[in-house]
Amino acid sequence: MLQVVSVVGAVAILLAFAANQFRWLDRTSVAYQGLNLLGSLLLTVVAVAERQYGFILLEGVWAIVSLWGLITLSTGRSSQAGGRADG
Repeated sequence: MLQVVSVVGAVAILLAFAANQFRWLDRTSVAYQGLNLLGSLLLTVVAVAERQYGFILLEGVWAIVSLWGLITLSTGRSSQAGGRADG
């Protein structure tokens, strides 16, 4: 069962990444952030169950950053405030 959860989580993250690379999803879209959050949460659960501390850190932080992106989108604030301007 953990393998299924792990694969679904990985597919969600990879789908978001590929969709962004092919310009099907913008990184500031709810779908992109949501897929990243879903995938990282699922992989965090698997990492906790398997006691894989490095992956708990990686996926836990990924989930927090994705959640921050969703919160930023929902409040209408720019996620690039104070960041690098491209162009």
